Amino acid sequence: MQPRALRAVPKSVAWILIASICLQLAWQSSLPRPTAHAEALVFPPSGKTLQALSLSEPIALSQLMTLYLQAFDNQPGISIPFLELDYDRVETWLARILELDPVGQYPLLMASHIYAQVPDTPKQRKMLEFVYQQFFKDPNRRWPWLAHAAIMAKHRLHDLPLALKYAQAITAHASGPAVPHWATQMRIFLLEDMGELESAKILLGGLLVSGVITDSHEIHFLTERLQRLESEEKSSKTPKK
Repeated sequence: MQPRALRAVPKSVAWILIASICLQLAWQSSLPRPTAHAEALVFPPSGKTLQALSLSEPIALSQLMTLYLQAFDNQPGISIPFLELDYDRVETWLARILELDPVGQYPLLMASHIYAQVPDTPKQRKMLEFVYQQFFKDPNRRWPWLAHAAIMAKHRLHDLPLALKYAQAITAHASGPAVPHWATQMRIFLLEDMGELESAKILLGGLLVSGVITDSHEIHFLTERLQRLESEEKSSKTPKK
């Protein structure tokens, strides 16, 4: 069958076709623009289920879960602020990832450097507490994240007792050779900031006589610090005229 020429189409049919196209365009333009809806972050499967799903490759599965969680705030057509995420679910995801790969540090970095940065005090505290609880499972590897949590507690939350709690945990439990002295000495400086000069002086003096510090520059710095604490304590006890 030979195709018919366009001019052979009756004018009435052509006008109906044109009118239909115009109506279709008008109807499409009247519709609201499609909007993207954020999907809620669901709880991850249980630890036992994930171990079964990992097929003896838990580290690979933990990396996939990390990528999924890290990219969750960027869904097709929409960006979700971290502030709007359900932090109970975020914490569970981070915990599951660490269960699959206990040596991995990235979930603790995400907790302390990403999710704890939101302008929401309860959510900040939740992430710092998560880091604190996870620290005890591997103190000699996880101390940097708790040290960061102590700094955040002091400077961001202005909660010196909480910062001291974290610093004391590092001193008591992180004893490996790779743990630097400044991390184990944090509690001394926090006690000083809290006005506990006597306690800070005792700890600092004990540290110097213990022989743990061998670097001459560090010994000099801590000795000067002790002398300053003693001077401040003496001044505070001198009656004002």
